[in-house]
Amino acid sequence: MSINDCKIINLPRINDPRGNLTFVEGNDHIPFSIARVYYLYDVPGGAERGGHAHRDLQQLIIAMSGSFDIHLDDGVSKKTVHMNRSYMGLYVPTMIWREIDNFSSGAVCMVLASERYSEADYYRDYGEFQSASHVQKANTNSSPTA
Repeated sequence: MSINDCKIINLPRINDPRGNLTFVEGNDHIPFSIARVYYLYDVPGGAERGGHAHRDLQQLIIAMSGSFDIHLDDGVSKKTVHMNRSYMGLYVPTMIWREIDNFSSGAVCMVLASERYSEADYYRDYGEFQSASHVQKANTNSSPTA
């Protein structure tokens, strides 16, 4: 996967004077079925979360409250996305290294995941991730021979 495959997804938003409503349906608004939902909160000032990539798992990351930055890296290119709207999610496909920091006070980061938790799915060492991503890109870019 490439950093260009990471994208902001605008989620449905129903405006109402009594309060707005946003919803997410797997395989409709996002390109995967939702197998797990978790959220980060009470993150101390200056702390970082993430610091890993996934072999098979895809995610949608949403700033439910407050704001934070997501640093994305595909092993070649890097970019940072600032999240601060509860009706926008950042789609992160497989094989993208992510780090999350700059949490505002009271920030809540919700993550919708395509798979249940499996430690075997994680790259937690950046060097190992980088080697695997270069091999994957080389295999994708090679053309079959006759």
